[in-house]
Amino acid sequence: MQTTDSSFTPPIRILATRRRRRTVAARLRAGVLEVMVPASMSIAERERWVEVMRTRIERQMRRHRPTDERLERRAHALNARYFSGRLRWTSVGFTDTQSLWGSCTFTSGAIRVASRLAKFPEWVLDFVLMHELAHLVHSDHGPAFQELLDRYPLAERARGYLLAVEQAPGLMA
Repeated sequence: MQTTDSSFTPPIRILATRRRRRTVAARLRAGVLEVMVPASMSIAERERWVEVMRTRIERQMRRHRPTDERLERRAHALNARYFSGRLRWTSVGFTDTQSLWGSCTFTSGAIRVASRLAKFPEWVLDFVLMHELAHLVHSDHGPAFQELLDRYPLAERARGYLLAVEQAPGLMA
């Protein structure tokens, strides 16, 4: 079940690698907190860093705006249909932006959608949500990301709609 409250504690995966020598990093990926540590790090030190990173991610999650119920329902439906219900996010809501259609903070799982999309057709809004949900799996726009996004049957149509709005803002918005 998706959760949006600040007490959400994700499952943790420790990734120890020989490439990483001194630094520790963490990210929230598909609802799992991945903590990357040097392979040479002791178990006790790894556990200490997991706690530090978990605290940081939870602090980030609490700073995000509350979830919008309409977007939350749509995101759940898209998650169930196209991602087998496996994705987790911390919040999904509208934001005032003129430069982007949406954003996903990959590390904390916060999704934001431009408030101007609220008056667009539902299938366009769903496409933008699909795009941001796919970022919970892939932070880039590579082939694997595009494959996930192309699961949405109206993807090409929605891309065209958004492109038309960008070219002639007063026509369709």
